[in-house]
Order: sequence, then structure tokens, then C-alpha cells
Amino acid sequence: MANPLLSDRDVDFLLYEVLEAEALCRLPWFADHSRETFDLYLRSARRLARELLFPAYRPMDEAPAALRDGRVRLHPAMKEIQAQLASLGVVAASRPAEVGGQQLPHTVAAAASLYLMAGNLSAAGFVGLTTGAAHLLESFGSEELKRTYMDRMYAGEWTGTMALTEPQAGSSLADVRTRARPTPEGHWLLDGAKIFISGGDHDLGGNVVHLVLARIEGAPPGVRGISLFCVPRERPEGGRLVPNDVRVTGLIHKIGWKGLPSLALAFGEEGDCRGWLVGEPNQGLAQMFQMMNEARIMVGCNGVATASVAYHEALEYARTRTQGRPLGAKDPARPQVPIVEHADVRRMLLRQKAIVEGGLALVLAAARLADLAERAEGEEERRRAHRLLDLLTPVVKSYPAEAGFESNALAVQIHGGYGYSSEYLPEAWLRDQKLNSIHEGTTGIHGMDLLGRRALAGEGAGLKLLGAEIAAAAKRAARAGLDPAWGEALLAAAGRVGEVTLELAARGMAGDAEGMLLHSTDYLEAFSLVAVGWQWLLQAAVAREGLARDTASAAFYQGKLLAAEYFLKTELPEAERLLALCRSGEDSYARMKPEWF
Repeated sequence: MANPLLSDRDVDFLLYEVLEAEALCRLPWFADHSRETFDLYLRSARRLARELLFPAYRPMDEAPAALRDGRVRLHPAMKEIQAQLASLGVVAASRPAEVGGQQLPHTVAAAASLYLMAGNLSAAGFVGLTTGAAHLLESFGSEELKRTYMDRMYAGEWTGTMALTEPQAGSSLADVRTRARPTPEGHWLLDGAKIFISGGDHDLGGNVVHLVLARIEGAPPGVRGISLFCVPRERPEGGRLVPNDVRVTGLIHKIGWKGLPSLALAFGEEGDCRGWLVGEPNQGLAQMFQMMNEARIMVGCNGVATASVAYHEALEYARTRTQGRPLGAKDPARPQVPIVEHADVRRMLLRQKAIVEGGLALVLAAARLADLAERAEGEEERRRAHRLLDLLTPVVKSYPAEAGFESNALAVQIHGGYGYSSEYLPEAWLRDQKLNSIHEGTTGIHGMDLLGRRALAGEGAGLKLLGAEIAAAAKRAARAGLDPAWGEALLAAAGRVGEVTLELAARGMAGDAEGMLLHSTDYLEAFSLVAVGWQWLLQAAVAREGLARDTASAAFYQGKLLAAEYFLKTELPEAERLLALCRSGEDSYARMKPEWF
């Protein structure tokens, strides 16, 4: 069969056996839904991903977006894809009915989006960016902005972007220079430059709405003086759309994600780029964090999807590609065996499975936390879910990208010489995956964010909540009859994360911020192994429970148990080495002078 992109059985297992998504329907916000409506939406997304998006992936990779006569031209397949995505209501799937949404749980919407991303992540990228930009207008925009822009974005007619990065600033948003000047008519005039703006122009036939960070003249320096503006490529005027002095100045030629253009944009070169303030002045970064955090989870989903599609391609190849014979076979006349029969190939496949399905569990768990943070009935439950989600966001973003890259590399390895040829797809997915470790903040930035802010927030409230979740999973695993050593190892690793966090925080409080954050990337990796270990222990407990009641799914559950055992015995122990490095303060790279390289 064609590449399934993701395992439907695995997605259903996570949604309905591990995360109990049906229970969300007991919340008033989701009362109109049921498993039937969830499954209907999932089936539609699966079919669209497999029948339309996936067949267009290779053509879009081979014929990337191009800049001609100042406008971006996409692959022709994108118009049909965009129309079908709009028809399915993907952009507003999780948004309220009152703004045209389907009011689906994030948990279900994310699961459906994972198929679209696995099928063609560039095509799905337009959707995610538009959802995030429209949600900013929903949360902070005036009623006029909502009527003019948000409604058409949620309907899938217009697309949206986040325009943060500037050539001279990169990720340092305190150095944003784009200016905004007020006018008597109520709009603002913007001038400045942005770069790496995904989806910033196209020829799909609709408008592009940029959510732009800019500095009002006279605003305080640094991030405290940043405001948020709605800046369309074309502005409605007299019943028609007219150019809004937003110009494409360059197209970034990327190694991957070739169907989604990344652009350099100029605002106001002719002095007539009009923007409309979103929310209050000088609150732009705080508002934009809504979209940034959503985008970070979206990048985590992209990472999982890109690793998943490559894993399933490698698995099918290993089952059908014959080469060599068993080690003990002496007769060269015996037929060759599928390479999956070779132990080292199974080793690589099992590592892929552990990374892919562990990452998938993590991103869906984060989506469920988002549902509870917004829609749980009790304030304390909402606060608890929000704290856990805030803590886990850097992990959700970074682990699928970093470990996913290793998984994608294994897919290339399993294909052997064919793996590094463009006639096969794993090399393209490997290129795509690398971008996920850079999109929405590099891994190094997220390591500093996790250790320097999130892990310590509320006197470590999130860490305590995560510890309680891990303890509950260990108890469930023990009750299910799993080897107690699995839970004990995970609890010990989680305890060491807590100890090291306190030690490093003490260095920071003593004035040694550099010493505290010296190994923040290693800290993030160790933390990620514990978080994914938590998800694997929970999956193993549910799988063991499933074996007792569903013998027809025995092969599926046994695969889960062995993947969990592999992760907890082979991947999790690496956290100990990483935490020891954090604790040691080893500083060779910090002492390395630039001229010594």
C-alpha cells in the first residue's frame, strides 16, 4: 500500500485509550461533539492527506516556489490543495463556532493536522500560520479588524503570517526597528524590513495578512516598546483591494520546506504601508507570544509528522527489499531475505518507532493540556494544565525536531545507497526535518527558555506537577504488571532533573547567570528524555492493560511494550550523563576564545 503517513491504529490508541479524548465531550464547550464527529473529521483529513497532499509532495519539492516579477508563484497543485483544506474547515477547526469554527478539541484537531503535515508539510504550513494569525485578531483585534480580516482568514479565503524577524536582529526581538507612525485617519504608517517570513506572498488568489511587530515612535527601548499591527498585503478600499506598499525583496532558497516560500519583505518603501494597531500599544510581544507558543507546538507536530512519514517509508522498504541471508546461512543458493530480518535493521527501526511514537504521544498530550487549560470547568484544573503546558512547550518544540532528525537519518541509512538518492524520498524528508530545529527559535534558545524561566516559574510549580504525573504513570504501570524497574528508573531520572534544576538556579541567584545556563541545551535534552519516557511508560501501562482485554490487538500492544522497554532502557539513561554535565559546570567551550578556532 502507499505510505500511510501515520499509523491509524497508533493515533486511535493515543486518542482514545491513553488520552481518553471522548471524555472531553463531557466539558460544556465540547458537548456537541462525540467520538463519531471526531472520527468523521479524522477520516476526512486522512483521506485528503493521502490522496491529495502526499502525491503533490515530490512535485512541490522538485519545483519550489519562485519569485517572478515581484510576486511569488507556487506549484500549481497548491490551488486545489488550498481549496480542499478550506472546504474541510481546517483553519478554524478548533476555533469557536461563533467565529466560524468547528469547536473541535485541540487534541483531535492536532491529530488530524499531523496527517496533513506528514502528507505535505509545506502545504499544511499555510494553514497553521493562518490559524495563528487569525487567532491573534480574535483575541486582541477590534471588531472591525475581525470583520475585515479574521473572518476571511478562518474561512480559508485569505492567509496569514507572523512577521517578527528582521535582518539585523534575528531572534533578538529587542532590536526590532520597524517603525509605526500614527495618522489622523486612525491607521498607522509602517516602514521597515522583515526576513524569513513564511507564506508572506503567493498566487493562491487571496490576500495575505501580516501580523507585524513594530515600534511606535517614542516607545520605550527593548521589548517593552514593541506593538502589534495588522498589515495586509492588499488593503480593502472602496469595495476593492488595493496594494498596501508591502513588497517582496527576496526569496530564501531553502534546503527543505520548498513548497512554502520564506521571504524578505519591505514595508513602506513608498511611504504608504498602512497598518492597524492590534490591542494596546507596547504590548505587542506579550500578545505575539500567543501565536509563538502555538507555533512552537505546531513545529513539534511538524517534527513528529516528518519523522513518521520517513519511518513508515523505511519500514515498508525493509519489509520488501531483499538482501543477504541470515548470519548462520552457509548456502549461497538460498533465497535472500528481506532486510528487516537483519538485527541491525530492526535496531534502527525500533529506534525510529520509539522516537516517532514517543514524540507523537508528547505532542498530543500537549494538545490535551491546551484543551484543559482553556476549557476545563474548574479554575484550578485550568491553572494546572496551563502550568504543565507552559513547562513542556520547549520540549514539545525541540525533541521532535532534534530526535526526529536522528530518526530521519536512520530512514536514509535503512535505504542504503538509495537513501541518499533523490529518486527516493527519505533524503527530502531529512532536509525538511532540519528546518524544524531552527523554526520558531533554535534549540539553544529553547534550552535557555526552559531552564532560565519555565522550570523555575512559580517556584517550580510546573516541575512539581510533572513529577506528580510521572509518579501516577509509574503506579499505573506497576498495577498493570510491568517491571517495576521501568517506573523506578524514570522516577529517579525525574528526581535528578529536579535536583539539578535547583543547583543551577542557585548559581543564577548567586549572580552567575552564565554558569547557570552553560549547559542549558544539555538540560533541555535530558528533560526531554524524561518527558518522553513519561509518555512511553504511560503507553506501556495502557498496552499491558489492553493485552488483557483485546487479544486481536496483541501484535500492536506487544510492539508498544518493546518500544517502551527500548526507550526506557536505551534512551533514558543518556539523561544521567547530560545532567552530570550540567552539574559539573564543564566550561571548555565557554573559555574558548574566538581566535582559537
